[in-house]
Amino acid sequence: MSAIRILLVDDHAVLRAGLRALLSRFADLQVVGEAGDGAEALARVNELKPDVVVMDIAMPGTNGLVATRQILHVHPQTKILILSQYDNKEYVLPLLKMGAASYVLKQSVDTDLVNAIYAVARGESSLGPPVAKIVLDAYLHESSANPEDPYQSLTEREREVLILVAQGTTTAQIAAQLNISPNTVNVHRANLMQKLDLHNVAEMAAYAIRHGLIANPPLGN
Repeated sequence: MSAIRILLVDDHAVLRAGLRALLSRFADLQVVGEAGDGAEALARVNELKPDVVVMDIAMPGTNGLVATRQILHVHPQTKILILSQYDNKEYVLPLLKMGAASYVLKQSVDTDLVNAIYAVARGESSLGPPVAKIVLDAYLHESSANPEDPYQSLTEREREVLILVAQGTTTAQIAAQLNISPNTVNVHRANLMQKLDLHNVAEMAAYAIRHGLIANPPLGN
């Protein structure tokens, strides 16, 4: 059986080196390339055609949420395995709905990553216990009579725009990253602000921080 070809995507070179060292212990796992952001990841997938992409979420430039959408649109057969520090449903659920095959927490990388790679390469989904609990809790919550969280009413594109705006990304930069027009960015922003009852960029940033969508307040404008 041929080796499973893997692309590592994370903006921290030290982490990528650690992952490469971990995976090198397994003869049937082959790291064929690395990328430091989502845009580079798409280029590497186009070039290398890996079986599995191990994808971080929070990266400068094109983040993992946007990159996952773009890669699966162009290469739907590629298996995306999310490796992230974020354990909140605002990240987990949209990425799984988008088509990510697995979601592994970085704090569980030693115990869960390799098994998850083998599972997704077989065409299976793989969730570690903490992430599985998030998915189950979300299912039970949606099945209850509680009012729907306004965040759940956002489209995937609106969620991407929310994160990028909250990170301080300009309209022109968002348009370039998502391959849409600036006017379309403004439409998505207006729609999500109406749904979440937000009125300016500062409120959007505060909302994103409060819900764990970004780790720190954006610098600059």
